[in-house]
Amino acid sequence: QVHLAESGGGSVQAGGSLTLSCVGSGYTYTETCMAWFRQAPGEEREGVGMIEAGPDGAGTTYYADSVKGRFTISQDNAKKRVFLQMNSLKPEDTGSYYCALSSHWCGGLGLESAEFRNWGQGIQVTVSS
Repeated sequence: QVHLAESGGGSVQAGGSLTLSCVGSGYTYTETCMAWFRQAPGEEREGVGMIEAGPDGAGTTYYADSVKGRFTISQDNAKKRVFLQMNSLKPEDTGSYYCALSSHWCGGLGLESAEFRNWGQGIQVTVSS
């Protein structure tokens, strides 16, 4: 059973920073892409960014225009955990953040929900004015 677990959510003031973490287990996909999505109440889920993670991943990252230059995706040395470093946070960044996993390399995907096979439960990020 595939399981994705997010951690590190919380509340910060505008301009502050926050780091989220996601660890996956229970899978042995040949190709993997780990992504971050977010969703505000009443709005569509949108892609934040993604990384070609895992032992065979190139570590290539992709970002949505809305977060490029402020957010950074990375992985640990064992390539088992993915991070989302969020800087210069804005109130518009508020929402539930989800970790997602695809069995394909990121390069063949768009930041679209339908492209990802497995999902975490989501964690809340709140940015105050």
